[in-house]
Amino acid sequence: MFNTIIVLAEPAEQPVLATLLRRHNPKLAVRTVASVEEIDALKPDRLARARLVGFVTPVVVPKRILDALGFGAYNFHPGPPHYPGWMPAHFAIYDRATEFGATAHVMVEQVYAGPIVGVEYFPVPPQAGVLKLEQLAYVQIAKLFWDFAPILANQTELIRGLPIQWSGRKGTRRLHAALCNTAPDISEDELNRRIEAFDAGHSGVSPTITIRRATFAKRRSA
Repeated sequence: MFNTIIVLAEPAEQPVLATLLRRHNPKLAVRTVASVEEIDALKPDRLARARLVGFVTPVVVPKRILDALGFGAYNFHPGPPHYPGWMPAHFAIYDRATEFGATAHVMVEQVYAGPIVGVEYFPVPPQAGVLKLEQLAYVQIAKLFWDFAPILANQTELIRGLPIQWSGRKGTRRLHAALCNTAPDISEDELNRRIEAFDAGHSGVSPTITIRRATFAKRRSA
């Protein structure tokens, strides 16, 4: 019997998401977690009666947990289907995308491969940077969660997928780091694109330049 939702999110977001789900089903037990280790601490019989919902989380849920869940797992991704993977706003700014969005999808063993169940799109404003794009995407992903909350809290059947496929280049930390590293002969246009997309450094990866096999990182002012 379905009676539990496991919310995988950052601590600051957990109480808000949990309250919304309980509002739609007061009998529902909502467990909030931020890591795989916390999910592993739950007993197998609890997982068998549970559904997992990830919200803007970098945590990859392993197959053994997905298989143990009795009522599926869903993720709310801060990017559209054509920007799967890590830090999608950075790659959208690098590509000078004109459209962005947010996606709700089923979690499967291969990340960003499960059926898509909900999408919100919006135009990228002129001169928008990474932080602005992330803020706009967060508004849309919050809307998606709000719309899906009553379904997630009450429907025992799996949510039907939409006729939309994942596409585009999957963002990864390795690709992000590679694009942060520049060569001395980089073109002016390419340099400007990389500065616009990656110079903020809030991803934890700072821009670098490689000269004769030596790599130098950009210093940041205090």
